[in-house]
Amino acid sequence: MGVVQAVVFDFDGLILDTETPIFEALAQLYDRHGQVLEHDFWRTVIGRGHDYFDPMADLETRLGHSLDREALRADELSLRNQLLAVQRVLPGVLDWRAESAALGLRQGVASSSSRAWVLGHLERLGLAGGWDCIRCGDEVAAAKPAADVYLAAVDCLGLEAGQVLAVEDSAPGVAAAKAAGMRCVAVPSRMTAGSDFSHADLLLDSLADVTLAEALRLMR
Repeated sequence: MGVVQAVVFDFDGLILDTETPIFEALAQLYDRHGQVLEHDFWRTVIGRGHDYFDPMADLETRLGHSLDREALRADELSLRNQLLAVQRVLPGVLDWRAESAALGLRQGVASSSSRAWVLGHLERLGLAGGWDCIRCGDEVAAAKPAADVYLAAVDCLGLEAGQVLAVEDSAPGVAAAKAAGMRCVAVPSRMTAGSDFSHADLLLDSLADVTLAEALRLMR
């Protein structure tokens, strides 16, 4: 492994807690139809691409009949957006970004979500600028846990994988980073806590717990 020259952040659950609003909105839809969307199951979905699991198809399978998917998606989107609107940047993210810049490290984002989703939220949060590279799930062949999006980010940065530190909140994300040959800090979110992060190089409760410099020292 070389000296770290860049930090690449996951987006959902790491920069912004989008995962809780998505789960809560879907859980309410399931409840309206007498079904339960289990947190333990949903945790296995987090971090993967949008086509990994179709909640509407799952509901139809459980109920044994078709549903008005367009209406359901409109309801889910409305509730999700209400819940997302009150979410703020997660603790420590801004500090790590500032420290990365102070240390002369390049910065990137690697997400399984679409580019429109990631950029839309970054713009809303005032965080759209300052990134050296952003790579998303709709720009690569396979979403996490495949290495594709991280390999694309490394290539975009013009570095070797061993020179780039990934920061992740999900087990599929950690698997993707390690498959790409990167070091990885895992920071479980509210939704991913309890997942297997044994392959991460460092496990933190929050990015606010330690400085980036401290994290780099702890991984040596």
